[in-house]
Amino acid sequence: MFRDLGMVDHDEPFTRLLTQGMVLKDGSAMSKSRGNVVDPDDMLARYGADALRLYIMFVAPPENEIEWTDAGLEGSARFLARVWRLADQWCDAFQGRTVPAASGLTLTEAEQNVRRVTHDTTRRVTHDLDPRVHLNTVVSALMEMVNELYAFSEAHTKTGVPGRRPKGEGEIADERPETLGVLKESLDALVLMLSPFAPHTAEELWEMLGHAGGLSAAAWPAYDPVIAQSSEVVVPVQVNGKLRSRLTVPADVTEEALRALALADAAVRVHTAGRTVVKVIVAKGKLVNVVAK
Repeated sequence: MFRDLGMVDHDEPFTRLLTQGMVLKDGSAMSKSRGNVVDPDDMLARYGADALRLYIMFVAPPENEIEWTDAGLEGSARFLARVWRLADQWCDAFQGRTVPAASGLTLTEAEQNVRRVTHDTTRRVTHDLDPRVHLNTVVSALMEMVNELYAFSEAHTKTGVPGRRPKGEGEIADERPETLGVLKESLDALVLMLSPFAPHTAEELWEMLGHAGGLSAAAWPAYDPVIAQSSEVVVPVQVNGKLRSRLTVPADVTEEALRALALADAAVRVHTAGRTVVKVIVAKGKLVNVVAK
């Protein structure tokens, strides 16, 4: 009908379709007739709308069926609490001063790693949201980012535990402008990327970090692919198709160097001893396979 009216130039009134899976409980689709439903009002009262939304997005790819568990919902609530503590730890340090932009600063190795994690996570999240629509991997990437930020933050506080300190203790031990600039960039990006999944929490955090106008006025974080690239990569090494070792090498390592490192690796040599190495195959720098007879 729509095509006959000239409204669209294809058979269906949309170009993409994502069919979501069912939510199961006790192995069956939730149904009032079966009595295996979860009362959303109870979940909202106990954990809040953001934790409920985040859990549903994280538990599985949207096209898959999921088995409901309260434990998973509790985990989502704990994650949001961790993000809150992290932002609360640093928001006072940002206030009342001009925090420099992270770009162009001379950074320590730890600060450079935080920037790399931030830009790499932004890259992953951006592409997983659209076009892939892999919402569960987006949340997983944000959790990994929070772990990295906690590790960095713990190294810059006297008690070493962000957000868990008696009043007057655990204050920030290092307030270098470079440190603040890197963390401000990271926390801003984290809150923006979290906002589609936990909009109420993200809105509060955005204001806590000193932004006016709300998240609706904020742009999606940009990433620099050069900064996002790790200086080192881990390359698996196989012997006759079986994994025997892993090499940590510079990201720009050449194929010739990879072949030499693989053959010199002690774990690989155990499986090539007494054999003739026929060839060493390097698959786009991501895998080395030693063929020996």
